[in-house]
Amino acid sequence: MSSGNGEGAFKRPRPASPGDGFHTPEKRVSVCRAPDPCGSHPRDWGIEQVCEFLRRSGFGDPELLRCFRVKKIAGSSFLYLTESELEEMGIGTGVRQNLLNCLSKLGQRHVDIMKVFNDPIHGHIEMHPLLVRIIDTPQFQRLRYIKQLGGTYYVFPGASHNRFEHSLGVGYLAGRLIRALQKRQPELDINQRDILCVQIAGLCHDLGHGPFSHMYDGRFIPRVCPGTAWKHEDASVKMFEHLIDSNDLRPVLKYYGLKPDEDIDFIKEQIAGPIKTEKSSSSWPYRGRPEEKGFLYEIVANKTSGIDVDKWDYFARDCHHLGIQNNFDYVRFIKFARVCEFEGKKHICTRDKEVGNLYDMFHTRNCLHRRAYQHKISNIIETMITDALLKANPHIIIKGSGGEEYNIATAREDMEAYTKLTDEIFLRILHSDEKELEEAREILCKIERRDLYKYLGQTQPPEGMEITKERCSKMAEEIAKSQPSTLSHKPGLKPEDFIVDVINMDYGMKKKNPVNNVRFYCKSDLNKAFRISKEQVSKLLPEKFEEQQIRVYCKTADEETICDARKYFVQWCIDNNFTKPQDGDIVAPELTPMKADWNVVKDDEKHDSKKNSSTPKPRKSLFKD
Repeated sequence: MSSGNGEGAFKRPRPASPGDGFHTPEKRVSVCRAPDPCGSHPRDWGIEQVCEFLRRSGFGDPELLRCFRVKKIAGSSFLYLTESELEEMGIGTGVRQNLLNCLSKLGQRHVDIMKVFNDPIHGHIEMHPLLVRIIDTPQFQRLRYIKQLGGTYYVFPGASHNRFEHSLGVGYLAGRLIRALQKRQPELDINQRDILCVQIAGLCHDLGHGPFSHMYDGRFIPRVCPGTAWKHEDASVKMFEHLIDSNDLRPVLKYYGLKPDEDIDFIKEQIAGPIKTEKSSSSWPYRGRPEEKGFLYEIVANKTSGIDVDKWDYFARDCHHLGIQNNFDYVRFIKFARVCEFEGKKHICTRDKEVGNLYDMFHTRNCLHRRAYQHKISNIIETMITDALLKANPHIIIKGSGGEEYNIATAREDMEAYTKLTDEIFLRILHSDEKELEEAREILCKIERRDLYKYLGQTQPPEGMEITKERCSKMAEEIAKSQPSTLSHKPGLKPEDFIVDVINMDYGMKKKNPVNNVRFYCKSDLNKAFRISKEQVSKLLPEKFEEQQIRVYCKTADEETICDARKYFVQWCIDNNFTKPQDGDIVAPELTPMKADWNVVKDDEKHDSKKNSSTPKPRKSLFKD
């Protein structure tokens, strides 16, 4: 049987010739490109080749060509010219629009070959070749060896993902949000440079994380260098600079249309905030982008409301690997995102009907912290790893630039040394046979055997009497002094037997309600932004947005000592007017009656108790006889 054109319906495919090869879809794009008058890729053109292209495209006005020569517009910047830049060059409205249309068609003929990543969260995502050049560097590949959730992996077996894949996801979502804004609101003048810079910031925002992510900057560094204000964002900026310089990427940035000095500043500012300078006369603190493009700083790390693509990715990715339901849909937020002006400044806003979903988003964040990030066992494992690193720190040598030697704590001062510092340090200590690392090795062996410090309980301080950092360091000593009178016949426990972990749970902005900093718009006016107060949403929303939890552990493994330590803990809670530990009546039944308000039944609980215990009354007849 044959078709109308004479070819058999079951005709065998023609064998591929050596010239055909097997092209992936993205590579076929380059095969199908239409030739241009000057040959080669437009980014490779010099100034005269740009002028030649303009002449052949009908823009042969000598004054216009002279302007391009004076401004030294070569191919790398020509392809990404924006309307505002052409206006600054003095090009008239009609010519300007025709020239932009010509540039758009030229760009479509020279589509960049995108690399496709198959991500378990976002599916098949495309990455621009400039992003791929950044990804394929030692500084970025280092993120493959840093666990996203640190010690949480020892409690949740699925949480084995790393900072590498999270960073890819943030870069992708950053591009997705900014492109949605560009398409929805052309008047924002978002250009290719803006898109690439925002995506690079998303990719590189976590370059500065140390071993086991937040364990390094949240637990290890404060103990080895008390009082330091160092944050991983500071290291991310330094590592990004090191990545660019050590891989000679400045010419590559320029080749893809970026202005290295201005745009590198913009990327660093998105990661860690404004660059501090000695003299700043302007009220606008940023150097990378002007105030009219200030909304771009709200995409990767939103310092205003905390709603950013970084959270969107780790919500989805962490929930997936932890086996916890994610209730926030970032796709819906992107659908409703618009840039509106509020009090003279441009902000990314969302529809008024989405306010409830945003409270759900922050509630999801809080649930993740309670159920996983601040899990009592994962926290004590991180504490034990920190103890091991502190003991190993003087004996670990990491070589940095110029052959200089650093340890685990000081490696963050030199990016060449810091590049070598990953979670691998755990195995380096665990598998060592050096005598100096014996104590550290034994702690890590205990983790492997699940011989952990024992959890004694959790309590909360009275409102307004939250624990300060200064007091936190003295709390183990306080507990050791809280020996109950019932144990006075026994030798007392020592401060070094106890570990106190103070945790602050919040919605991301400490005591503040983050949704108060979100701007909304309504369908009646898409350009006017306003705030929505909590009272306008629901009466069932939280009254407070921060609380403090105090967890206490004991290093001793002896069961009798653990039993006594729990009583010390309960007595300490009584002495300090803290809340009763949940199992207080079980572990210390002789102590809990000593505190009267621990045994007071609240009025609503009494009411419920009477209601449940009372004899049901007979139903009245609905109708009269």
